[in-house]
Amino acid sequence: MILSDAELIRYIEDKLLIVEPFDEEILKENGLDLRIGYEIARIIDPGAVIDIRSPGLERFYRRERVNEGGFILHPNEHLLTTTLEAITLPNDLMAFCELRSTFARLGISIPPTVVDAGFSGNLTIELLGSMAPVRLYPKTRFLHLVFARLSSPVRRPYRGKYYRQQGVTLPRMEEPR
Repeated sequence: MILSDAELIRYIEDKLLIVEPFDEEILKENGLDLRIGYEIARIIDPGAVIDIRSPGLERFYRRERVNEGGFILHPNEHLLTTTLEAITLPNDLMAFCELRSTFARLGISIPPTVVDAGFSGNLTIELLGSMAPVRLYPKTRFLHLVFARLSSPVRRPYRGKYYRQQGVTLPRMEEPR
């Protein structure tokens, strides 16, 4: 079942769903709008081959702090950003991430993203640039989370490699078995 604003407020007031910082403006009819944070990561050389089995994937990225003047998402660029809000989901909720339609109308997109039950941290989101450069600003609502209550609490809440991430988290590849 998709949660309404009334159910989301109940979860937040009961401290079952934690959103920090929480602002009433991000509460919507059937979800929460999260805002752009103050950090991005760009691929340094878009022509370089990124070997997912090579150690140190961070060498392919350049982290940037973002000020109130924002940043430019260049045409066809793939860029990582973080949400201003950190969230913690209880074991009976999961969330679907969608780009707000205003940004989609600018030609920006994001890949399908799910937030698992038990997740805690900032979300790292990949933005895919449109045909034209677009300047984006921190604290702008850009992501819509739709929360769904699970049929029962999960037996094993999320404790994966992105648990409690802060800011932009670069890819963390698992070692082959």
